[in-house]
Amino acid sequence: MSDMPTDFTGQTPAPAPMAATVQSPWRTAMIIAVLAFVGGSIAMAAILHYQSRWFPAQQAVAVVPKGQLPVVVVPAAGPPAAVAPVIDLNALSSRESELAARLADLEARTTRVSTDAQTASGYATRAEGMMIAFAARRALDRGLALGYVEQHLRARFGTGQPRAVAAILQAAREPVTISELRAGLDGIAPELVTGAASTGWWSSFRRELGNLVVLHKATTPSPLPVDRLARARQLLEAGKVEAALAEVARMPGAAQATRWTAAARRYIGARRALDTIEAAAILGQSGAADLSDNETIPAG
Repeated sequence: MSDMPTDFTGQTPAPAPMAATVQSPWRTAMIIAVLAFVGGSIAMAAILHYQSRWFPAQQAVAVVPKGQLPVVVVPAAGPPAAVAPVIDLNALSSRESELAARLADLEARTTRVSTDAQTASGYATRAEGMMIAFAARRALDRGLALGYVEQHLRARFGTGQPRAVAAILQAAREPVTISELRAGLDGIAPELVTGAASTGWWSSFRRELGNLVVLHKATTPSPLPVDRLARARQLLEAGKVEAALAEVARMPGAAQATRWTAAARRYIGARRALDTIEAAAILGQSGAADLSDNETIPAG
């Protein structure tokens, strides 16, 4: 017979559940462990937060080696009291005078530089005018057109010497050269000497008879037409067209030399105009006079 109790029905009763009884101590232990961990964490956080208050930091003490005296750092004294500077009036006055002298010297140098610059500019302007005048004279002497020189001539001298510029431009349209005047004089020489075409052969014959014997002073030029013609040629060779024109005008056949005379006058007028602009280039626009009415070049 079994030792297990039986109920009145004669059946063996079922055993009571043991799981709840066995698991209950483990659950309690785990709850205690969790609470302890949370409490420890809170305590650690509090210690770290209030550490500076509860445990103030101690000052580090330098370790001094044995046998060596400790170094005592003495704080530096404050800045010395400012001493009022002593002003030397004599030195200050001397310095002021020196600066004033330097300033005056700089002003004088600036004035000299400005004056030199103006002088150089004036020289450059005059040199430019001389080059233009020289180019115009060179073109007329060769019997060539002015070309680009005409524009510079108008721009440089058109305002101050308008008549001279107009005379040069007119002469450049019909240029006359020394060689042309010499050739023209040689072509009209027979008529100039005799004057037969203008006065007739009888008057020319009587003039020739009258010129056979001519009395004049040794210091005065010979009035004979042949001698006048020779002098006119010599004057043309020397470039003295105005004097040659005066000799031709006194010859018997001067009335038949109107074309040569007009060409010679155009040549003379052009050279006077060139002289005028050259004087303007040297003296400046305000220092040179223009051609007068009677100095302009007559129409061909």
